[in-house]
Amino acid sequence: MIDIKEKQVVSILSEAIQQLQTEDDTRLVSITKKIEETDPLCFFDAAKQIGGNRTFWTSSSQQFLLVGAGSAHQISAEKSRFEETEKQWDSVLEKAFVHNPYDVPGTGVVALGGMSFDPKKKPTKLWKKFKPSNFTVPEFLLTKYDNSYYFTINIYVKKNDHAKQLADDLKMMERKLIFNNKREADRLEITKVKEIDPEKWKNSVRKATEVIGKGNMEKIVLAREVRLKFNRKADISTVLSNLLNTQPNSYIFAYEMDEDCFVGATPERLVKLEGTNLLSTCLAGTASRGKTEIEDRKISDDLLHDEKNRQEHDFVVKMIKHAIMDYCTEVNIPDEPVIYPLSNLQHLYTPVTANLKNGYSIFDIIKQLHPTPALGGTPRAESLAFIREQELLDRGWYGAPIGWMDSNQNGEFAVAIRSALIQGDEASLFAGCGVVKDSDPDSEYEETKIKLVPMLSVLGGKH
Repeated sequence: MIDIKEKQVVSILSEAIQQLQTEDDTRLVSITKKIEETDPLCFFDAAKQIGGNRTFWTSSSQQFLLVGAGSAHQISAEKSRFEETEKQWDSVLEKAFVHNPYDVPGTGVVALGGMSFDPKKKPTKLWKKFKPSNFTVPEFLLTKYDNSYYFTINIYVKKNDHAKQLADDLKMMERKLIFNNKREADRLEITKVKEIDPEKWKNSVRKATEVIGKGNMEKIVLAREVRLKFNRKADISTVLSNLLNTQPNSYIFAYEMDEDCFVGATPERLVKLEGTNLLSTCLAGTASRGKTEIEDRKISDDLLHDEKNRQEHDFVVKMIKHAIMDYCTEVNIPDEPVIYPLSNLQHLYTPVTANLKNGYSIFDIIKQLHPTPALGGTPRAESLAFIREQELLDRGWYGAPIGWMDSNQNGEFAVAIRSALIQGDEASLFAGCGVVKDSDPDSEYEETKIKLVPMLSVLGGKH
């Protein structure tokens, strides 16, 4: 049952309103209460019906989940995006009136969002609705944490607002969101698949191997795009349902901007922060799953001993260690990777733990880690310059940090791979691979096809 009375909501709103000095003053009020179990997909579906953009996030265990409805506050930045985003976020928290009696990550004031892969790359109209950095503080937020559910209201109040009327309006919206039955959508089918210049992409792989062969670089990551057409407008809640069922070990996310929605199921954490406890992970080196247990074990063993994949993995491990050393203490990294299995793929995996020093934030770590060698290359500056010049697509938010942060210094960001930008009855899918000196363009092309499978399969495609 809800453990905060509606009279308390009126009282909290009244107190915040009374503290405003002039009629022009506004203040963000955030109220969190515990609620009974609520279906997150029904909540997400209802959020569309009441209007406004939606946000969705689950951790890889699905024991932690966030669903946002509408927008109480937007944070966006184009230049100096890490610094400007953090500055705006700190300003929001400094002025907010927060009532949150729970020491639970993802409650209180929470912002969900992401960033573009490379703001120096000339943008195209494909990503016109997504800024280089954009975060949303939802008007209404559902949080699931350790099988408990929480509901947060975020609203700006003015000096002349009437607390009782606001509380009544908020209660009505709460009922629409929580006591909602999800509508069943018709089956989504892919009617057209267009690969964007696959031969030109293979040629860019050849150019990359030539540059690497000259000794200027060690690795360059190149991505490509596949454009889909559907038999109808895609229902995002159904796509999320399919991802939850088929990708249980991945971070599942959706970030909606009007009729465009960036959605995916990525296995790759960038950084997680709980207070000062930091966790980053290296997930580089990829193989398919076997059709039988014996075949699966053989593929796993081959991956663990494959020189190209181990080299690619080692690049990322060294980069993470180098990136966080000045910002953290007690950095701990295992000597060898292990296999991280997903339903369609398996990866080499190494966890990195540390303790964040005083005076630093999650944005300091993201700035140092992004892009990892698994998404950019080595060395970073040179590989990014090659990607800007030679890659055939505007990555937008693909391959970039996406995640959340709260007012209690908790947050988590993943790398937005295995993803799609859905635009009505069309979508763009993205996949990349790490090119090294001995890479074969046809083999790398086949690797990207494997990486496209998770999103293709939930969007109506067949293996």
